Amino acid sequence: MDINELVNLCSKAWALPLLAAMSRGVDGRQALLVRETGAGRTAFRQSLDHCIDLDLIERNPGHGHPLRPEFRLTADGSRWAALANGIVSTAGKDGQEILRLTWPVPVLAALPDHNRFRQLKSALPGITDRALSQALVRLETAAWVEREVLPDVRPPVALYKPVGVGADISAILRDFGFRGEDAALAQSPATKKAHSPSGVMPTRKKL
Repeated sequence: MDINELVNLCSKAWALPLLAAMSRGVDGRQALLVRETGAGRTAFRQSLDHCIDLDLIERNPGHGHPLRPEFRLTADGSRWAALANGIVSTAGKDGQEILRLTWPVPVLAALPDHNRFRQLKSALPGITDRALSQALVRLETAAWVEREVLPDVRPPVALYKPVGVGADISAILRDFGFRGEDAALAQSPATKKAHSPSGVMPTRKKL
C-alpha cells in the first residue's frame, strides 16, 4: 500500500472522522455528519469534497427521496472507512485533535520500520524537516511515540518507536498494508515534485 495515499487522505482535517462516522452507520446526510464529527461547516465541506475527489464518497444517485441520504461510501471508500473507524476509535476522545493533523498518522504508519529521523523523512515523501519534527513532538507529548537517545553514539542518535495508543494505531495501519518505504523507491516522477513549504502533499485524484 502506497503511503502517499494515506498522506493525501490525512491532508484534510476531517477526512478520517468523516469516513469513520459513515463506517459506523451514520446516515450520509451533511447535517448529521457535521453534528457527529463536531466539525465546522466550511472545514467539513472541504474534507467531504476531498473524499469525493478521491472516489471514497459519492453522491447518492437516488437522493431526493426522503429516506435516501445525500452521500454514500464507494466500494473502495468502505475499506478506507473501516480503517478510519479503527484509528478514530483507538485514538479515543483525547486523541481526536492529533488525527486532524496531516502527518502524525502517516508517521505511525512508517514506524517502527524506520526509527530514526532521517529514515522517517525518507519514508514520507513530501514531508519537511519542520513538519516531521512537529509531528514527532506532538506524538511524544501524547505518549504515542517514545524517543530514546543513544548516548554511546557520536553524534547522539535519537530512536523513535510507537507506544501505547500509537503502537495500537501503527498495528492497525500495518494490518491494512502500510509500510514505510524509502522515498527513492516509493516516489514516482510526479510525486517527487510534490514537496511544498508546508510539508503537505497536494491533492491527488485517486487513492
